[in-house]
Amino acid sequence: MTPGALDGRVAVVSGGAGGIGQATARRLSALGARVAVVDIDPDRAAAAAAQIEGAAGFSADVTDARSVSDTVEDVVAAFGTVDVLVNNAGITRDNLLFRMTDEDWDAVIAVHLRGAFLLSRAVQQHMVAQRSGRIVNLSSIAAGGNRGQANYSAAKAGLEGFTRTLAIELGPFGITANTIGPGYISTAMTDATAVRLGADPEAYRAQTAEITPLRRVGTPEDVAAAVAFLAGDDAAFITGQVLYVDGGLSL
Repeated sequence: MTPGALDGRVAVVSGGAGGIGQATARRLSALGARVAVVDIDPDRAAAAAAQIEGAAGFSADVTDARSVSDTVEDVVAAFGTVDVLVNNAGITRDNLLFRMTDEDWDAVIAVHLRGAFLLSRAVQQHMVAQRSGRIVNLSSIAAGGNRGQANYSAAKAGLEGFTRTLAIELGPFGITANTIGPGYISTAMTDATAVRLGADPEAYRAQTAEITPLRRVGTPEDVAAAVAFLAGDDAAFITGQVLYVDGGLSL
């Protein structure tokens, strides 16, 4: 995509202060979008937005309907509308099934799945009114199942079904909905996962690269590029799909 491809459009990026979220916000801004960086921590949101041209920070608890609704209205008041929604907010609470607590399960499902539902429901009215919009949900290759991640895998698999339903319901209004399924992406979250597994993050990345066909792990920028594609006009006839950004790891 060329610079200016998203000129005049407004993008909301949840989890925008994290690794993939920040990279996505930067990429969309570089293409001309005005970006609402959303994070549960208002200071993190403001700090991340301050580094990105045309961005502003907003705080929201994506698991809380009132918080989400209020934040979307604040974004619309500031920018005029919402053209692109990137549902990226996420957490992990990994454990084997017999050790996983109710709280571990509920927290992960709430942030990933309920959060995407609440944000999509809040922005769709603005997209429907203008008869255009792009919704991009962040899933994972873990949607196919992953040891120690029953909650995370279930949430990500749910997101893929949710996305297909959005595509069916919102398509008549010119709104596309797609999912990106990242593989191993080098972020603070994946480093923390390695530590929980008792591994050195750098060694874990090297081991993962060895079994990845492209012989490297992914970067947040790899995912951001895919988001930008699905958010733009080049993907206008693509909806209800899952785009894997994993270097071939899922093969």
